Amino acid sequence: MQKFNNIWHFPLIPLGSDPITVGEMVLVALLIVIGYLISRLMEKLLSQRLAQTEMRPDAIQTLQRIVFYVLIVCVALTAMSLLHIPVTAFAFLTGAIAIGVGFGAQNIINNFISGWILMVERPVRIDDYIEVDEHTGVVERIGNRSTRIRRVDGVHILVPNSQMLERTVVNWTLVDQQIRAKIRVGVAYGTPTRKVAELIEQAVVAQSEVQPEPAPTVIFEDFGDSALVFDAYFWCLTGGERGLRRIRSEIRHSITELFDANGIVIAFPQVDLHLDAAKPLQIQMAQAAIPSADSED
Repeated sequence: MQKFNNIWHFPLIPLGSDPITVGEMVLVALLIVIGYLISRLMEKLLSQRLAQTEMRPDAIQTLQRIVFYVLIVCVALTAMSLLHIPVTAFAFLTGAIAIGVGFGAQNIINNFISGWILMVERPVRIDDYIEVDEHTGVVERIGNRSTRIRRVDGVHILVPNSQMLERTVVNWTLVDQQIRAKIRVGVAYGTPTRKVAELIEQAVVAQSEVQPEPAPTVIFEDFGDSALVFDAYFWCLTGGERGLRRIRSEIRHSITELFDANGIVIAFPQVDLHLDAAKPLQIQMAQAAIPSADSED
């Protein structure tokens, strides 16, 4: 027992009149491990509790991160107290380390700070539908280093947080879930245009996701090469491109059914062939030669 006591109190790091002993280092190591595990557990419990409320996912993640880092700071201060390290010395040491590491980890620090800016200013939030660098998808997570985006095809894209602030980001759902969409329809020449516009508007309004205000608009857009072109503009309530495609598909089904019921033909490319009537059209018929029996042998 005496031998263990001597090892436990053996001065390991001289620090003025109060050196750091082996026992204190062991306690600090246990404190750091247990403190980290408790911090993660508290973060998880907080997430589960807040998920039962109406709080937005991005706000929940922000609170999780704040609670986690506050607990980590408390663990660090407690460890300093056990090691008899004054706060002023810790601040000086931290500053020196930050200067040295900063030159070699500028991107990491930049992305870390950018992540906090994203969570505070909230130009992009979890569950937002965005476009960045030709990638389109739903934001699933804003981490310490990168933002995770799930594309429509299920592929995950990791975008550095700094790029989310430095590059142009199109956020489809920043203010609300309403998106304006357009459907183009071409009908055959000779079709009554006002009847076509009425049927298209009827098909659009019948869709439940289409918003009554602003009201849908059908425009007779152009005399095309092979069709009379109509454009339908409407606002719909959807969270992204996948829902928008489904709404457009349902509207096209309705338009097709209404056109069939009213005898309206959807146009398709046609080519008109004009013959010169000044010259008579000559037709020659020739009989194919029948091979003889000798040639078959």
